[in-house]
Amino acid sequence: MRRMSYGQGEPQWDPWKPSSQQSEWGSRSGSGTPDWAALAEASEARNKRRRVLLIVGGALATIGIGAAVTVAVVSANGNANASNKPAGALPSTANIPSESADPAPSFAPTSAPPPLNPMDFISSAKKDKAPISANTLFPGTQLTVGANVYKRGPSDTGTNCASAVQGTLPAVLAKNGCTKVFRATYTKDGVAVTVGVALFDTASQATKAKQQADSKSILRSLFGKGVPAFCRTTVCRSTTNSYGRYAYFTLAGFTNGKDVTAKDAKVFAAGDDLAEFTFRQIRRRGEAQAAAATNQ
Repeated sequence: MRRMSYGQGEPQWDPWKPSSQQSEWGSRSGSGTPDWAALAEASEARNKRRRVLLIVGGALATIGIGAAVTVAVVSANGNANASNKPAGALPSTANIPSESADPAPSFAPTSAPPPLNPMDFISSAKKDKAPISANTLFPGTQLTVGANVYKRGPSDTGTNCASAVQGTLPAVLAKNGCTKVFRATYTKDGVAVTVGVALFDTASQATKAKQQADSKSILRSLFGKGVPAFCRTTVCRSTTNSYGRYAYFTLAGFTNGKDVTAKDAKVFAAGDDLAEFTFRQIRRRGEAQAAAATNQ
């Protein structure tokens, strides 16, 4: 067989040409020499097609990278796992809460200040500034305690504490700095009760006066205005107590001059009613002043 020299042989198959444009396999040009111009054109055409494919492929790759970046960005801002739910299962716009453009400020919960202690106002002359007199402590013309109705008789206010008391009580009041004594008398069914309130500057003074009083520390009865003299020369029942800067006393007996005995329950009941009423009046003073100071 004869060896082929350079430039001879079968024409190459061009995969980029349709079959109708391919040279017949095994055919040669009439001269037996390759058509170099045709080969050059075919090579150029192939190079152009390669460049076009490279450009198109690069563009598609760029689009793919952009899509991947977009998905990554969306996933970074939400759930990294894609939802497999259909669009109808996603919340509608009405179900998605909208962010307020001007959110209301939030504040820590606050509580009202605790009420003031009424005892603070009736324990010192510096805070106990409400007006006080026999009429403010013992108002009205009668007093009802439960089923008992007492008629009020005379009342007075004395700046000389000793003149309103007797026995050992004048010395006790003077020793502890008594400034005033307020008295009033109430009557019911032949029983009379004088109640007296001694005023001090401090609660400790009033407490000492109560502690230092003895069985002979007695309030002086107040009579007049239809109330006959009582408990001046007869046996009567007396009580002593204190609350805040006030010490208060009662003296109860019969208006007919009869001595009081342990069996005379109505005398004891009348004295207890007046003592309880006086305590409540003093406490109301503290409550009223505490409420007024709280509301300022």
